[in-house]
Amino acid sequence: HVIYVQGYDPRGLAQYYRLFRTELRKSAVLYGLQAKIGRPQTTDDNTMASWSIDTQGRDWQTRVTYDFLRWEDLIKSDFAVPIWRTVLHGFTIYCRAFFSGVIPRIWKAHWRFGMFITYPHFVLLNLVIWSALPAWLVATAASYFGAPTPIKWTAAIAVFFVALWALLKYPEKRTSALYLMSDTIFTWQFAHRTRPEWDRRIDRFAQHLVEVARTSDTEELVVVGHSSGSFLGVEIMARALAIDPDLGRHGPRVVLLTLGADLPIVGFIPASKSFREHLRQLAVAPAIDWVDVQSRKDVMNFYPFDPIAGHGIDAGPARRNPTVVPIRFRDMIDLAHYNSFRWQFFRVHFQFVMASERPHPFDFNMIVCGPIALADRAADPDAALAA
Repeated sequence: HVIYVQGYDPRGLAQYYRLFRTELRKSAVLYGLQAKIGRPQTTDDNTMASWSIDTQGRDWQTRVTYDFLRWEDLIKSDFAVPIWRTVLHGFTIYCRAFFSGVIPRIWKAHWRFGMFITYPHFVLLNLVIWSALPAWLVATAASYFGAPTPIKWTAAIAVFFVALWALLKYPEKRTSALYLMSDTIFTWQFAHRTRPEWDRRIDRFAQHLVEVARTSDTEELVVVGHSSGSFLGVEIMARALAIDPDLGRHGPRVVLLTLGADLPIVGFIPASKSFREHLRQLAVAPAIDWVDVQSRKDVMNFYPFDPIAGHGIDAGPARRNPTVVPIRFRDMIDLAHYNSFRWQFFRVHFQFVMASERPHPFDFNMIVCGPIALADRAADPDAALAA
């Protein structure tokens, strides 16, 4: 039974289901498998969808229930905010994070992610400069024709803001600046616990996790957190443990799998004391396994990074989690194809949940549908691949 926690992504169920179905077919061809995927069935409250996967190899067979946790309604409401509010709010939060030491700490932990989180503000600075050009031209023309000073400056300021708005809105699909600012705003608010609608959804999913563990006859229960879904997955798992402290001691083996994680964007914020305590709890949880998969090529995750010690958490000798697994995408993808997208940062980031083109111990679809338990795969990757 897999519970998939997506990151801060406005694309929802339909797109993720198509992605999973397409990538599963690729894996089936690569490994010579037969795989059948069912249609998604949504819950009455539309907060979750589930589908089944039946996979058969030469001498094994698995049946998987795949739950997709839905946040897209909450994310789309963020995207409906006027552009000027997003820009002002995002820039203010970046300044607060910088002067409070969060941004410098991120740069120290992983300079690539530091560049990534700074990128939308670099774009904003460039667009401000470009917007100033037509404003200056209008002011110059107004002066040439003898317009009064108040009219000249009013016209110039109006042109500046119209130009900036247009440059932010229309190239957004290429720049992703507004999207990344919205992501920063959400993360900051989440860390400060000012998003009660997200907390309610997390509590709902934590209860679902507990119910699956209590009632399902599955052998392995895996919570997958990709990207921002990593810290959401940590929260879901920690709150499930608060509901049922014996989670993992009864029923199926319970594993948290974080892929392309960006835990520090919450954990480094001083107000995130409860989140850091949840990390500490998972570090020593005796009946929960946690596998954290990282890649140097992905600028949107922290690599190399210890999710516990990197947050300044001393879990003591009882620490057993997470098992950190570094991977190289170039080992999983044909070289020509890899070179075609290696600088497309979002595409690289999603390779964690896409099919491999070469057999690899941490092929996402084989983790989900294969016959080898995730903890065993993490403990001895070479043996898992050989099997």
